[in-house]
Amino acid sequence: MKKSLMKIINRLTTGLGLLFIFVSLMNVHADGSQVTPQLDVKAYVLMDYHSGKVLTANNPDERLYPASLTKIMTSYVVGQAIKAGKISVDDLVTVGEDAWATGNPVLRGSSLMFLKPGDRVLVLDLNRGIVIQSGNDACIALADYVAGSQTVFVDLMNQYVTSLGLKNTHFKTVHGLDSEGQFSTAHDMAALTKALIRDVPDEYLLHSEKVFTYNKIKQYNRNRLLWSKSLQVDGVKTGHTSGAGYNLITSATNGPMRLIAVLLGASSDRIRFTESEKLLNWGFRFFTTVVPITADKPFTTEKVWYGNQSKVLLGTEKDAAITIPKGREQDLKATYSLNSDYLKAPLSKNQVVGTINFYLNDQLIDKRPLVVKQAIEQGVFLSRLWDYIVVTICSWWNTLFG
Repeated sequence: MKKSLMKIINRLTTGLGLLFIFVSLMNVHADGSQVTPQLDVKAYVLMDYHSGKVLTANNPDERLYPASLTKIMTSYVVGQAIKAGKISVDDLVTVGEDAWATGNPVLRGSSLMFLKPGDRVLVLDLNRGIVIQSGNDACIALADYVAGSQTVFVDLMNQYVTSLGLKNTHFKTVHGLDSEGQFSTAHDMAALTKALIRDVPDEYLLHSEKVFTYNKIKQYNRNRLLWSKSLQVDGVKTGHTSGAGYNLITSATNGPMRLIAVLLGASSDRIRFTESEKLLNWGFRFFTTVVPITADKPFTTEKVWYGNQSKVLLGTEKDAAITIPKGREQDLKATYSLNSDYLKAPLSKNQVVGTINFYLNDQLIDKRPLVVKQAIEQGVFLSRLWDYIVVTICSWWNTLFG
């Protein structure tokens, strides 16, 4: 009896093991990349920073409350003001009544730096209060200093929304507390984070700081993944309101690769961190970013007509970072096409004259503008006349026999 029972148990164990292996295999695409983890959030996006490629997404364009993710734009505006020399990190800001939580009912019960009216605070400290402590009072104080009022600062925020090409974002507050008509999406937030890292790197460095003490009150960065031992996370921001749920944007590196993970609408603080970690690990495990064409080297040469030179170097204005499944690097191919049959001088440096197309097993996966690498001036009259004759004859020939 015991032997029969053991046989049944062994068969069940073997069967369950085979089932587990089968399910694991079913979770792998034909191209070798695993099916995206199912995340318990309303919307998410995983984007490669260098290529801008979205590796996976769910409801990326659904408009939701951003909560304190709004502070990424606040941080961006402040960073741009510092970069432009309009303000300095060493400037002293006098805190106004509107940034005092006790006197402003909107701020009560929210995350604070704990400022008081009349406090004289460095711009750098207020900036840390925004980024590390998620201080809504710090947002108001710095908005007043940068733009003169919260209203004008919000206008600046929305101007950057337009210039950055964020199609489904509109801000109504400097801090992100729920407000009718304020919304963003997972995709827009990923694009904004990419801009923060790219355009104001000194500002982004603050997002990696784990702790900040002001007025003897020590507060830790709410982004717990900064302490992760398995991921190299160096930003970005948490957010939570009753309307938004629990939001989180994280960015992490693995060698030269950087990913941005945006999660909106988790049902708990714990879930947003576990799901973000899951998403980042998946991205680093199954994808890699390569740079097959660099800006410092030409990609091809083409004949140029009517110029003081007969050939022109063509390539990319910026390094062409392409994100592909790991192990497929040798399958990546690049071709190009011109916007016109003939390149005609004058040509200016970085003028777009065509497109570079990237293929993986004959499937188009990405494109980059093909640009002129050095300016070409018009040639002398006789050389231009000769080129005109040749081009005209070629055009006739193509029309008749092409």
